[in-house]
Amino acid sequence: MADITVQELHERMQKGEKLNVIDVREEYEYEEFNIGARLIPLGTLPGLLGELGDLKNEEVIVHCRSGARSNNAKMYMMSEGFTNVRNLLGGIMAWQSEIND
Repeated sequence: MADITVQELHERMQKGEKLNVIDVREEYEYEEFNIGARLIPLGTLPGLLGELGDLKNEEVIVHCRSGARSNNAKMYMMSEGFTNVRNLLGGIMAWQSEIND
């Protein structure tokens, strides 16, 4: 599945779509700024993957600060059987520079 832009994600959130968004940054980063995603720091993802089993065939959007950690999360999740994982291109940095709520 193709990755997702901040514009597309923002539009879908504005429409009230039920989305599975996971923030793989660290807790201190999440506390500084977040878009309401579920926080699962990348280092804890392998141990918590079992809790996400019901999302294996659902769209899951992962994001981090710039898109690098979340791309790693995407690749890992896909290797574990998740079928529709999308990375937020540019991460929170792109969100903050492009979305002005």
